[in-house]
Amino acid sequence: MTLINDFMSLIYPRRCEACSNMLFQHEVFICNFCALNLPKSDYHKKPENELQQVFAGRIPFTEVMSFYVFEKSGKVQKLLHNIKYQNQKELACYLGEQYAKELLKDGFNFGVDIIIPIPLHPKKLKQRGYNQSEWFAKGIAEATGALLDITSLTRVSETQTQTRKKKYERWENVDGIFALNLVEKLKGKHILLVDDVITTGATIEAAWQVFKKVEDIKISVAAIAFAARRF
Repeated sequence: MTLINDFMSLIYPRRCEACSNMLFQHEVFICNFCALNLPKSDYHKKPENELQQVFAGRIPFTEVMSFYVFEKSGKVQKLLHNIKYQNQKELACYLGEQYAKELLKDGFNFGVDIIIPIPLHPKKLKQRGYNQSEWFAKGIAEATGALLDITSLTRVSETQTQTRKKKYERWENVDGIFALNLVEKLKGKHILLVDDVITTGATIEAAWQVFKKVEDIKISVAAIAFAARRF
């Protein structure tokens, strides 16, 4: 079987999703060099991190963190592009697993009851075929044992892409786009809200507007990457 795998690797070489170099047999999705050198945020070790400051004074989140820091034209951007546009949903799940394992290894106390990914509008979901945030959340859930919930939060209106919008336009673009179902089961729970990329925080705050109506709820946030500047 090993010989067959090696032969198939010569014909269809597996490549690192971050740098495109060929992967060794023991490597999965990302080569060891990139795994060690991608710009990790380590925000779970820094309570007053710059992502937390995006929401400071406006939203009482328990924890706010991301796996990576986004760099324009960098390897993290390539990872995100492959996840969203190259049908690499399993890569998102893998990153979720790796992030959760790293958090647990560092002694981070998850204390999360339910993991809820930011949903896509049904039309966008049909076009893409999957929700990249859901797959990242799935990886975190598998590594931690927390419940994955993809039904409570729904996107009720379609929005234009946020990528080229200015900050105030992003806020206008997501106002009132979410609705919350099954509110009773969320009462008193600690929710981990998961997104792929956070920039201004507009989408996360739009979700908070519906969650804050739930009695005794706690919200934490996790993302694949945080882009300190608009890209």
